[in-house]
Amino acid sequence: MRRKKEIALKKRETGIIWYLFLLPTLSGVLLFMAYPIIEVFRLSFYQSNGTMESFKGLANYQYILENDIFHTAIFNTFFITFFQLLIAIPLGFLIALAINSISRGKNFLKALFFIPYVTPAIAAGTLFLFILHPDGILNEFLGWFGVEPISWLETGVSARFGAVILSIWRSMGFNVIIFLAYLQTISPEYYEAAYVDGCSRWQAHRYITFPQMRDAFAFLIIMGWIGGMQRFTEVYALGGVTGSPARSLHTIVGFIYERGFGNFEFGIAAAASCILFVIILAFTLLNLRLTRGKD
Repeated sequence: MRRKKEIALKKRETGIIWYLFLLPTLSGVLLFMAYPIIEVFRLSFYQSNGTMESFKGLANYQYILENDIFHTAIFNTFFITFFQLLIAIPLGFLIALAINSISRGKNFLKALFFIPYVTPAIAAGTLFLFILHPDGILNEFLGWFGVEPISWLETGVSARFGAVILSIWRSMGFNVIIFLAYLQTISPEYYEAAYVDGCSRWQAHRYITFPQMRDAFAFLIIMGWIGGMQRFTEVYALGGVTGSPARSLHTIVGFIYERGFGNFEFGIAAAASCILFVIILAFTLLNLRLTRGKD
């Protein structure tokens, strides 16, 4: 009996020691994550300039939902993200197929495509200021096909597509790596059996590769939307705080930044942050639902 008590006491002491090791991390989570979230939610019901506050109830949310600039920010965010995913995901899949089919140089190509993804967003945006310039590399390349130079950052539509090109360039490496990871889980025996039965390469991809890759497509689409909703640094480098020209590059996070740190309307910025949180939460829950119970 005494021996059992000693063992139980020793286990309790060991557990306390482990909790003490976890204490710094838990304190950091509470201080830098939980508290800011709670404070932003509280602040969304107040009019605040950082020093003075007055309770406004749901007035901030009403103002945002009726604000044309916020509507423009939502449109721009969804527009850029939609066309980015529409092009980057299928193109990333084709590149992954090509890399997966070669026997040499796979690691080099993986690193080459992944470099833009790990490039700091502000550096990538600054680089594309030169690439999208009327005399830049992109117009030089298009000129080989007889396309007249485009002033990418001078009109709203072209500026949005310029941001789309930048987003495709940065996200391509991540898409390729994810697709390659899924492709390498498909057993070569499936393809061997298909070729024995007389299937062409296209038929093998249609009946084997595509069905096996549905989870990868679903994951990248949902994660792409989640990342796209938080878009700011790239378009900030291209169009500044207001998303010039004519707010065509103004995103939801850009709206929050402008209202909070430009106009010192922290209550409105907090309310916009809460709306963005709900949008991202919806995509996150959808992602969990689609990938539930899957490796």
